[in-house]
Amino acid sequence: MIALPVRPRPTFPRQHGRGSILIVAMLISAVIALSLGSYIALSRSSLALANRSFYLTGAMNIAETGIEEALWSFNQATAGVALATAWQGWDISDGVTAKRTFTDFTLSGNHQAAVQVYVDHYNPDASTQPIVVAQSTITFPNDARPLRKTIEVKLRRRSKFAMGLVAKNQIAFNGNNASVDSWNSDPDNNPGTAAIPYSAGVKNDHGSVGSTSVAVGSVAVNNADIWGFASVGSSSAGALSVGTNGTIAAFGSPVGTVDTTRVATDFTANFDPVTDPAGGSTIGPIGATLGSAGVTATYRFGGTINSGLTVYGHVTLILTALPGTTAINLTGSDGLTLAANSTLVISTAADVKIAGNGLLNPNASPATFQLWATGVAGAGQDLQIAGNGALKGIVYAPNANVKINGNGEVMGSIVANNITVVGNAAFHYDESLATWGANNPYGVVRWRELLSAADRAASAGLASP
Repeated sequence: MIALPVRPRPTFPRQHGRGSILIVAMLISAVIALSLGSYIALSRSSLALANRSFYLTGAMNIAETGIEEALWSFNQATAGVALATAWQGWDISDGVTAKRTFTDFTLSGNHQAAVQVYVDHYNPDASTQPIVVAQSTITFPNDARPLRKTIEVKLRRRSKFAMGLVAKNQIAFNGNNASVDSWNSDPDNNPGTAAIPYSAGVKNDHGSVGSTSVAVGSVAVNNADIWGFASVGSSSAGALSVGTNGTIAAFGSPVGTVDTTRVATDFTANFDPVTDPAGGSTIGPIGATLGSAGVTATYRFGGTINSGLTVYGHVTLILTALPGTTAINLTGSDGLTLAANSTLVISTAADVKIAGNGLLNPNASPATFQLWATGVAGAGQDLQIAGNGALKGIVYAPNANVKINGNGEVMGSIVANNITVVGNAAFHYDESLATWGANNPYGVVRWRELLSAADRAASAGLASP
């Protein structure tokens, strides 16, 4: 047998191999270290961003708290509290503006917050809509960058008659030619000047109707023409019922147009209960006249007015008939008439029927006739008012059903549980009623966050304490 030569096994330098593995391990470790460092930095950035985002909502809430503080002071003064008391703690030294900084905010994580508030007119006249600016600041223990939110609101006295026709449940137009528009009887917002009567030359397409109900057909326009706006309580326009010839649009639009930009959803309103005024002289049977020219008087009457009545002077008439009975029942040739330059305020929890010759009010301002229904919810109070030519007045009946019957013009504003317009009446909302009424509380009519650099720069001085 021949022996084959044995080849030596190849060998590799072990030190060279170990060096290569070490280099690879170091490179991998470096990559891992860089990745971990980047991940930690990203996590810290994400945490800081999340933390600031979390407190962003808090900053907005704190800014709105500043607005609420100013609004509370306004409404304290409106309720009769002395200005110095209502604005106690504010800087009102210049006699016009009010400034204050609220600093007692300690948030979770030991974050501190404050809000600076500025009011441009803390004691405004009737025609001024004050502006309030609030800037909140949140500081972080380990972050030199504070978080700020700045908001600006415009306030206006709220009125029970901010719209033309407002119903808690349903408002329905049962006439084929009924219409709604508006005008302003007091454009200079000065009760001392003469009121401007409605006419074609001053009419506007700002008429307004609305219901807070979400039920289908709660605003039954049917074939009426709403030259203005309609509001429904539902989240969609499903509560709005418009007939083939019904219109909700601006002047000049074809009949049958429904402008969706003039339809508002999620409408809400306050239906605050009212009570009869105190005081007044109790009187017996009422004759053909009541009151005296130029004289202000308050009367209480417990019977039923069932014959024609003319009112002179400035009369408040409290009808104390019980709920379920009738306080006024005018039919046939009878009617309720206001003498020129006279006013009448009626308050009652009983039913009212002013038919026959209806209500005759020769004054330009609808607020010269007021009907306040004080019936409680569920009492079933009914009010029926007919107009002979032009029916002018305001009606507040949060728990009553109101029926307006006429083929002429109806001017003013009506707030009720249910409203039915029968006939072909043309309803004209008096826009001056949106701010009408003494001692009405203030509410927000415009809210905006100041986001741009220009807005913030313009407000920097306003928000300073």
